[in-house]
Formats: sequence, C-alpha cells, structure tokens
Amino acid sequence: MFGRRNEALDKLRVSTDVNEPVQSQNFGSNLRFLCEQQGTVSNICRKIKINRQQFNKYLSGHHLPSIHNQRLIANFFGFSRSVLFAEPEEFRTLMEGNYFHAIDSLRNSKRLAPFLDTLLVDEKSSGDEYIGVYDRYQYSSIYKGKVLRSAFCIYKNRDFLQHYYIERFPNFDNPEKVDYVFKYHGFTIPLDGRLFSLDFEAVQKNEMTFGIYAPVQRSSKSFLMGITNGIAATMLRPPYSTKVAMHFRGPGLLRREHLEGVTTLEKGDRSIPTEVKQYLDSPEI
Repeated sequence: MFGRRNEALDKLRVSTDVNEPVQSQNFGSNLRFLCEQQGTVSNICRKIKINRQQFNKYLSGHHLPSIHNQRLIANFFGFSRSVLFAEPEEFRTLMEGNYFHAIDSLRNSKRLAPFLDTLLVDEKSSGDEYIGVYDRYQYSSIYKGKVLRSAFCIYKNRDFLQHYYIERFPNFDNPEKVDYVFKYHGFTIPLDGRLFSLDFEAVQKNEMTFGIYAPVQRSSKSFLMGITNGIAATMLRPPYSTKVAMHFRGPGLLRREHLEGVTTLEKGDRSIPTEVKQYLDSPEI
C-alpha cells in the first residue's frame, strides 16, 4: 500500500538538487530565519566549517550550496535537507512547533534512549510511503454533527517522522469569518504496519492528543484510518475518542491551497470522499 507515491517523493527529492532561482531564494530565506534563531553567522560557520564568504552567498539567495554543504547545514540545524527548500511562509509555520530543539535534547538524553530506539525511523522501513499532505476528517467536538476537515502533513526530520496539522472553525453566523484556529505539532511512529501519533496544540498550549492509524487503499485513493483520543481542557475534563480518516493529497509540506479547504462541513457535503463518509458513520470503532 501507498507504494505508488514513491515516484512522486523521488521527484520531490530530486528537485532540491537543481540550481533554480526559486529554490535558491527559498533556501536563502529559510537559512536567514534559522540563523536569526541560532546566534551569529560567524559562529555558525565555524561550527559547520563552511567559509563565511561562501555562506553569505547562500544567505543572499543567489547561490545554492552543493549537496554536501546542504547536508552539513541541514545536519547542523537538525532536520532533513528537503525541508530547507520549503516556501518561507510554510517553513515558518513548520517551525512554530519548536520541536527541532526538543529533538536535539531527546537525542542527548540517556534515560530516553530505550524509547528513542522505537521512535527512530529505521532506514530499511523509513516510513517514506506515509510522507506528504492529507485532508484530515473527523466529527467535530466543538460543532456537534459537523465534520471537521483539517490540513495534515507528515514529514521526515532526519531520524524521526513528525507531523503538523491546522484546524479552523468558522463563525456560526458568518462562515467567511474564522472564530478559532488550532495548530498541532507532533511525532509519528511507524510500527508493524500502523502509525502511532502524539501531538501538542501550539496556540493555546493546553492540549495533547494520541492517535493510531492504519493505511487503507481504495481503488486509486490512499487513506490513513484510525482513532484519536485525549482529555478536553474544559472544567470537567471529559475524555473523548473519535474516528479519523485522512485522504492523501500529495507529497511535500502544507501550502496555502491546502489551507483553503480547512473548515467544518455538513456530514453530507459532496467534497467529503465516499470512503471517508462510510468510515466515519460505520458503527464499529
């Protein structure tokens, strides 16, 4: 399952090797953003062992580093090389989760080593078949009876699979106006044909959820179907569990066009795939 997207993923990786103006500009913008968070450029150059004059060319967005230097830079900041080529707006959204520093701390923690052995992605089963953008569907706990469609992305951060997703809740009286926006960042763990997830809400910072999913192939469509659960941050702290279906849309990170469809829907909305409707409304949990 999910094997057909490997070709698309390969094309995505190869595109980062081409010295094109847009890619150079994206790389330079994202590198400048990272340097602003990490300290002086001179200090970064010394640690990476790249000539300052050469590094300035990368920062300008007029010159793309060699594959070797791309890897040096990506390894220094602690994530996959392809992430550096994301559009700057997407890159900043991705960085809002602030998990890159957390990962470095985890790597250096001896007490967490046994857990990391499970969390780390094995090269032979790297989970690349799951990487990409999904439409995520579940029944809303806020707007009862409505289906919440969010934008979900799984990406590889060196040794780890991580994910982030965005929810939007429109105003009851004026659907063009958005009342609530929630952004989740977390870890995805592939294990024996399933995906286990743990994520943290990064706006209000008072919610964590846990999910288990399995890949499902329906004709030409690829899905991840499972459940998510947690405990609400309201006064009574009620626990909840609900079905989730995710429809794979393509490789890469979240872009503006993916966010345009993020909203709540009537359960009979025609834009919801039939397979998703059947899964969410089936009596089994």
